[in-house]
Amino acid sequence: MIIVTFLGTVSGIPSKTRNHPAIVLEYFGKGKETILFDCGEGTQKQFMLAGISFMEVDKIFITHWHADHFSGLLPLLQTMNLEKRSRELKVFGPEAERFISNILDLGYFGLRFPIKAVNVNFSGSTIQKIDETEDYEILSIPVLHTVPSVAYCFKEKDKWSINLEKLKKLGLKRGRWLKRIKKLGEITYRGRKIRIEEIADRKKGFKIVYSGDTKPCENILKISQDADLLIHDATFLEEEEGKAHSDVKQAARIAKKAGVKCLVLTHISRRYTDTKELEEEARKIFPNTYVAHDFMKVIMKKGSVEIKPYESKNQ
Repeated sequence: MIIVTFLGTVSGIPSKTRNHPAIVLEYFGKGKETILFDCGEGTQKQFMLAGISFMEVDKIFITHWHADHFSGLLPLLQTMNLEKRSRELKVFGPEAERFISNILDLGYFGLRFPIKAVNVNFSGSTIQKIDETEDYEILSIPVLHTVPSVAYCFKEKDKWSINLEKLKKLGLKRGRWLKRIKKLGEITYRGRKIRIEEIADRKKGFKIVYSGDTKPCENILKISQDADLLIHDATFLEEEEGKAHSDVKQAARIAKKAGVKCLVLTHISRRYTDTKELEEEARKIFPNTYVAHDFMKVIMKKGSVEIKPYESKNQ
């Protein structure tokens, strides 16, 4: 199961009901992992209001170094320090080494825990794998903004479920060898070469893409192909000349062309106190569209994507 919680959904200047950009992804695999995408001002407080522990975060992915996307890092790191964190924290982003070094030079404090800054390529059109575990991988691609910027993709690995009927037809029995074939994909068992496809059913993993700040571009279309969830910049109702952002209709066209299952619009300008029109305009192009609000959740399990509206008590 995956739970995506929007901690901040505004563009540029925060409002009373919208915080600076931050999205937390909780992944429930063999254990639980908590991953943060962007970290705008006030993110640690938003974690508290959402009832999610920021101390569980081990990886932070910054899309670009505009203040509304990273200014929550310094206080978050200091709080982690005060709470006696000891394990490593990884921070990914374009020119991450330079910016993390600068952040750590601010103020008088020494860290009790190591921080590993990982530079992410921000030029070209290649999708790159920047992180991987047994259960998932994180991909990135450059996008079109005023400063070096990237989009990220969380791709859960496909899983295999042993089909007992298939085993029976091949005259095979359950045993420890099944763990090996799940891991390797093919093994020789009792003198016979067996492929995982012969004895198991594949469960396709979830794919989630976060555009960060971007104008419509081929790169975001490329990385979004067949995503279960696309979280896309939709700062404006209509395109504004000179602004390196997308409007709701442009984001909807990307979702439609990429064949995604669900589109969530975020990075909303504070001028839109009522987002009904934004959602309506996007749905004319891509019906399964939602405008994000702070503390809104997307729950993904058993092949389904469920939108859980935010609760006003958290505002």
